[in-house]
Amino acid sequence: MTTTEARVPLMARAVPYLPLGLIAALGASLAYVVRLPCRTGGWNEQISTYTNFCYTDIYPLYFDRSLATQNPYFADVPFDKQVEYPVVLGEVMQVISWIARAISPDQGVQAAKFYDLTVVLLGFSLVAGVLLMAAVAGPTRRWDALWYAVAPAVVLAAYINWDLVAGALSMGMLLAWARHRQVLAGVLLGLAIATKFYPLMFVGALFLLAWRTGRWRPFLVTFGSAVGAWIVVNAPFMLFAWDGWRRFYVFSQERGVDWGSPWLFFQSKGWAVLGETDVSTLGMASLAVLCLGIAVLTLSAPRRPRLAQICFLALAAFMMTNKVWSPQFVLWLVPFAVLARPNWKPIVLWQLAEIWYFLAIWLYLLAQPPLSRADLGIGDNTYFTAVWARAITIAIMMAFVVRDILRPEKDVVRQGGVDDQVGGAFDEAPDRFTLAPAVR
Repeated sequence: MTTTEARVPLMARAVPYLPLGLIAALGASLAYVVRLPCRTGGWNEQISTYTNFCYTDIYPLYFDRSLATQNPYFADVPFDKQVEYPVVLGEVMQVISWIARAISPDQGVQAAKFYDLTVVLLGFSLVAGVLLMAAVAGPTRRWDALWYAVAPAVVLAAYINWDLVAGALSMGMLLAWARHRQVLAGVLLGLAIATKFYPLMFVGALFLLAWRTGRWRPFLVTFGSAVGAWIVVNAPFMLFAWDGWRRFYVFSQERGVDWGSPWLFFQSKGWAVLGETDVSTLGMASLAVLCLGIAVLTLSAPRRPRLAQICFLALAAFMMTNKVWSPQFVLWLVPFAVLARPNWKPIVLWQLAEIWYFLAIWLYLLAQPPLSRADLGIGDNTYFTAVWARAITIAIMMAFVVRDILRPEKDVVRQGGVDDQVGGAFDEAPDRFTLAPAVR
């Protein structure tokens, strides 16, 4: 925050954010309306859930993960019935289930209230994430946060799972880093990783830019704070509920190829080398290759890349090489895609692909066993057009970001005279190490 901004009263600084907050609240409300057909009873009938495009994990997991009766990490249930999420998210689910159980003794009512209370939390998370993103983008690009507030794919996917909580923590981490609050940035990053695993990719982005600028102390402070926060929230469960704690990591390792992943396409074609026993290795190897490319790009670009650009590339690489690519993963990428390159044309193209995938996955599941309603659903070929549409449109956005990094005069953010609005300690930093001479 500049000295001039510090002199402006807090209320005056907050006024420009009020419309964004209201629009984000509208987006959160629209997301609730999308699932109203199921909220009024449709979740109890699978076909209507899919034909109304209103599926959510929140309602069924209340029953399937012991939330109706026990603490998920300490529950005496089979391993595959334990909560398969990191501990912050698992305990958020637990606290909300306690409140739901206090409202009514009837488990059906409890599950509905569990969904409603979770939606309230997720709605506040969306509003917070939008406002934090607007603050991160800066006064000249504040309205770019509208993409996160009311983008159609965000509205459709908002309440499938709990991803918006990690999104708010990630935006808070970026804002804290941009304001040179390295300890707070690290704490929020550690909590985000303990909520959903994908924010771990941002550690690599910070590391690469610290390497290029030589500004290691801010990175190490943030990294150390992240590790400390992660240990604080994880240690009690590691010590007293080991099986429940490790469920997420075992599940992630053993999970086979699942919906949305390009690997599923190859597997459906019968490519033996892409069998389920090999896909974890293939995925990690593919991610390693892409991350190596991002590292070379970061260290050899003619001008230091912006932090949001590297975060976007790393996160997109993680999603595209993962064994599963659920519809709600769009929530991970939207704010970083917009911060990396706020150009509406490729974003609209990607949003259309995400909308098509959101519709296609439920229609495809209708045609699969056990429902096998081919008259209501779609087949393999149509479904995989949606899978590849997402991958290709994200690859196009990645290509444009790479172009902006190699030709910084094309970067619309920097055309406004900004070096790195998210850069924090890296903003305006001179290079200390680059691979540019070697590349040339």
